[in-house]
Amino acid sequence: MAVDGTTTAEYVAEEAIAGSDIVLTIDANLQRITETALASNIQKIASGGFGTVYHTNAGACVVMNVNTGEVLAMASYPDYTPSDFVGGISNENWAKYRDNEAKPLVNKATQNSYSPGSTFKMVTAIAGLESGVINLKTKINDTGIYTKYRDYQPRCWVYTDYHTGHGYLDVSGAIERSCNYFFYETSDRMGIDNLVKYARYFGLGNKTGIELQGEISGALASKETWAKLHPNEPWGPGTVLQAAIGQSDNEFTPLQMARYISMLANGGKKIDVSIVKTIRNANGSETSKEEINKFVNQKLGISDDNTENLEIKKEYLSAVLEGMKSVTSDTTGTAYVRFKDFNISVGGKTGSAEAPNNKVHAWFVGFAPFENPEIAIVVMVENGGHGNYTAEVVRDIMQEYFGMNTQNVEEDMSATPYVEIMR
Repeated sequence: MAVDGTTTAEYVAEEAIAGSDIVLTIDANLQRITETALASNIQKIASGGFGTVYHTNAGACVVMNVNTGEVLAMASYPDYTPSDFVGGISNENWAKYRDNEAKPLVNKATQNSYSPGSTFKMVTAIAGLESGVINLKTKINDTGIYTKYRDYQPRCWVYTDYHTGHGYLDVSGAIERSCNYFFYETSDRMGIDNLVKYARYFGLGNKTGIELQGEISGALASKETWAKLHPNEPWGPGTVLQAAIGQSDNEFTPLQMARYISMLANGGKKIDVSIVKTIRNANGSETSKEEINKFVNQKLGISDDNTENLEIKKEYLSAVLEGMKSVTSDTTGTAYVRFKDFNISVGGKTGSAEAPNNKVHAWFVGFAPFENPEIAIVVMVENGGHGNYTAEVVRDIMQEYFGMNTQNVEEDMSATPYVEIMR
């Protein structure tokens, strides 16, 4: 720029260089339904829509392709408004987010971990079968109270509620009825090391390696974890019993749980969890998945999965999955009431996990179609009371995914009495 021949400023124009496009695995419609279903379910639980009021205000949900590990939808409630941060967030909005006890800035699917409760029992079942302490014909008599140890005698939930036991159950029946006693005895026979071996194989207690910052590892109940978290307390048999039903030091993220359920559904094959489908470069090429993984792992400090590649027998997986199918399809199943008129076959498991401050976190994990699984869905509601309640979220998401006609589906808003303890 010149004024009277004097240069006052100089501009150098450079042509913009096109960047790369990141293509996500997220399905926009499924993401919308997932967010809506999760929020509606939490509000329904909090208002007593299932018969009992639970003071809940937070939760998470993950939808995953069981064969690829691709995340199709992931929701954390409550969320936040991204536009609030454009140009710098105001003091008022920052205080609103900072002081909210439900922590809307925390992605509860990847940055919080929770005891899984009875949704962990499939691990105990697989570990027991593979280690040989039970087989497909083994039946264990649930008498209500596990009396093997004088100083620790836990009760099955059915005894707490009805002062009786489940009687003789095989592994499929134990999953269907969510029988604590069966898994107490199984874990006592095999010990903690076998349980840990299979839990690690399913990725529990380890980061998934998703391409997002802030993912946590959670914790897997083991002698090492116990020594670290409880240095002044002795390890005892009761710790193994509690670990077997998803309590003790077990705490996993909902994303880890989605990988675990996906591996159950896909035949026990390991999968790489991902939210990035591909990267398209300006020259028309695509960055290889190997390059993406190498960059992400280096950036986030994630080490390679060195767990042993276990070959789980098909008949063992089939028995466990049949138990999960009974959860939704048999009248005695813990989620039958939510899926009794559903026209897609679903494998599932409810879980109600004890948490600090007298809270009970509610889980439902499921996959479908049962005969040829495509997706796994995990939902967790903080202090949601009963896993049965959260199954509604999974049902709504599956309706969207499978293109079911929802016009003829009527929501049952009546209060249905339901009791579930530690299931």
